[in-house]
Amino acid sequence: MTFTKTTEQSSKYEHLEKMSVAELLVNINQEDKTVPLAVEKALQQIENLVTEIVSKMKIGGRLFYIGAGTSGRLGIVDASECPPTFGVPFDLVNGIIAGGDKAIRRAVENAEDNKIQAWIDLQEQNISENDVVIGIAASGTTPYVIGGLEKCNENNITTGSISCNAGSPLSQTARFPIEVVVGPEFVTGSSRMKAGTAQKLVLNMISTTTMIQLGKVKGNKMVDMQLSNDKLVDRGVKMIISEINVSYEEASELLKKHGSVRKAVENHKL
Repeated sequence: MTFTKTTEQSSKYEHLEKMSVAELLVNINQEDKTVPLAVEKALQQIENLVTEIVSKMKIGGRLFYIGAGTSGRLGIVDASECPPTFGVPFDLVNGIIAGGDKAIRRAVENAEDNKIQAWIDLQEQNISENDVVIGIAASGTTPYVIGGLEKCNENNITTGSISCNAGSPLSQTARFPIEVVVGPEFVTGSSRMKAGTAQKLVLNMISTTTMIQLGKVKGNKMVDMQLSNDKLVDRGVKMIISEINVSYEEASELLKKHGSVRKAVENHKL
């Protein structure tokens, strides 16, 4: 199969080392502005995948992201933010990176080239047909990711993907592919830039929309958020005040007693 790796094409800019700081920043910003427009073109693909995730989670399924390098790290970031933001169990959304957790901070040599390891990693999490696995790879060619999705397909596990090259092997493997084609990077081949930004935007959309659909947001507020620091406690108290007619002190006591904004409001209204 032949396809064009636009993520590897030469930058539109030459002689970067001769640019001033201001010129570099302006040009990077110009390129970054194109990313949301590329995401917009993939909205239908994103909707298709999110709809499937919601249906699976409603029957007890979980979401897994698998990736290598920057792509793997972005999956871990999104997964790790779901429990504090939406109050869901820590294992509902999971990020797995090629090379294991040590690869979060330091690259693990050849980890992304192992085509069988992702399935081993998923089996350790007791992956099942109720779950959804999303492979993340800017190039759409990472063996670790493609191999993992191939095994998921063989085992009737729903697969999705996020890549930045049209018609890539990864897109051909996933049942629900998402392609955000951002074009050449400012620094040739540096897919942590526009491609990484595109992946982060899509991940934000997937997890946020899924959680809203599952009832984890009321109005526009994170009523199930974990109260893990003073800032969030203060935010929770103010949410309660906006919902029911109580003082700051009363709202604080309700939050302390019930543990979440949702429960505090619901129990006060009983």
